[in-house]
Amino acid sequence: MAESICIFEGIYYSRLLPLVYLRPAYDLRCGISTLREKIERCYPGVPVLLHCRGYLEDLVREQNPGVAVNEIGVKSCLFINGRVIADANFAEQVPLEGGDTLYVHDDTIIAARVSGSKLENLRRALSDIFTLADFTGLVKKDVEVRVISYPWDLIKYNGEQIASDFRVLAGGPKDPKVKGRVYEGAHLLNGEAIFVGEGASVKPGVVLDAEEGPIYIGKNAKIFPNAVIEGPAYVGDGTLIKVGAKIYEGTSIGPMCKVGGEVEESIIHSYSNKQHDGFLGHSYLGMWVNLGADTNNSDLKNNYGSVKVTIDGELVDSGSMFVGLTMGDHSKSAVNSMFNTGTVVGVSSNVFGEGFPPKYIPSFAWGGAEALTTYDLDKSLEVARRVMARRKVSMSDVEERVFRKVFDLTVDERRKRGFPY
Repeated sequence: MAESICIFEGIYYSRLLPLVYLRPAYDLRCGISTLREKIERCYPGVPVLLHCRGYLEDLVREQNPGVAVNEIGVKSCLFINGRVIADANFAEQVPLEGGDTLYVHDDTIIAARVSGSKLENLRRALSDIFTLADFTGLVKKDVEVRVISYPWDLIKYNGEQIASDFRVLAGGPKDPKVKGRVYEGAHLLNGEAIFVGEGASVKPGVVLDAEEGPIYIGKNAKIFPNAVIEGPAYVGDGTLIKVGAKIYEGTSIGPMCKVGGEVEESIIHSYSNKQHDGFLGHSYLGMWVNLGADTNNSDLKNNYGSVKVTIDGELVDSGSMFVGLTMGDHSKSAVNSMFNTGTVVGVSSNVFGEGFPPKYIPSFAWGGAEALTTYDLDKSLEVARRVMARRKVSMSDVEERVFRKVFDLTVDERRKRGFPY
């Protein structure tokens, strides 16, 4: 029996760039919870170890005090790929008990239960990214498990994951679902599928429509008058949904965000703002993102064809008709910005100007359709600190080191596009 679980990063984390430059892949959100939180729920009470890329190690350790990071001090361990979506039956397919076994799905590592000399080999490889070769020699078993390969997969599964997480987090049928304040004049459709957390408020004129899926409103969130939210949807702790906002199905808005306008089938990770009118669809925004007033993105091509997206320097056919904007942490758009279908914006870029900017904007870029250049590292750090301070959050020394490291890691992105890097 495995003594602990180790949630690890595998070789294909790069397919989730730029969203994972500043976090491990398992800290991405899908539904209400992160991928890591779903895994941990499957093994209650079992000690958790975390594995990540080397440059993220100190940051992950700082964010998870008391949790072993890139260390294994046990004699047997169940390694779990941080890109899996661990549903309710995951622990039945990948149990703690049993002999050393490699669990795969379509040649993707799902998990591996390891002990003895094989575990010693893995312990020595913890500073690197795991590949299938690290688990050779184990008995192999195929399992039916969903895995996140690209950012649009997070959007694809988001609605059903909101519903799945809701069943776990909102309590049983007899538990109270409304713990905050719902004002007279607010309308709750299918109230049994609506959770309103402690300290949250739902103002007059709001419509929470859970007839097609549940709605989860976190602690101290505020839903301002005349906003409409259609389920399945999630609004995180402390988040503000502005007057008249239209939040459609399949949308997750993490903690401490400010969101208005029209949002559909999108994930806003946390601490990001889309306060004003404008459309956001089939998109994933990282942390500390700000979209200026009337920023719009396209999520559907005029010919209704499959959307191709540039991921880690490679043009990938998503196989989907709907793919919107993927924007890395600390990036910003100016008022009236427009983003074409399947646009990717890296970390800490500042996009402005008339017309559609390129469909791929590297990290630390400054400009738009007319011209792009490098966003000075020290200036971008200054802005990041200022933005975080407005939420009473300070950038730690470790965070700054990782921020600077990502600037170095993305030099080639800018060099290939002729930027002064």
